[in-house]
Amino acid sequence: MNTSVEISMYPLNADYEKPILAFIDKLKANAGLQVEMNGMSTQIFGEYDVVMNAVKACMKSTFLEEGKVVFVIKVLNGTAKLD
Repeated sequence: MNTSVEISMYPLNADYEKPILAFIDKLKANAGLQVEMNGMSTQIFGEYDVVMNAVKACMKSTFLEEGKVVFVIKVLNGTAKLD
């Protein structure tokens, strides 16, 4: 089953851009994911278990590295990508 995830990250510190870009780079390093960005969020497409395991792992490492961070996530069972 494919899934689509839209995720926004809000580091609770003044230097917010660097942690966001690092989080996106971590996601992109996972095989089997299609990662797209825009000014408001990041979209991740792929097989459900691959996507969810990657998001979970990347969120955990970000929490450990950055401290207080808010993630807002939307998950769709299927592909929301408009080609």
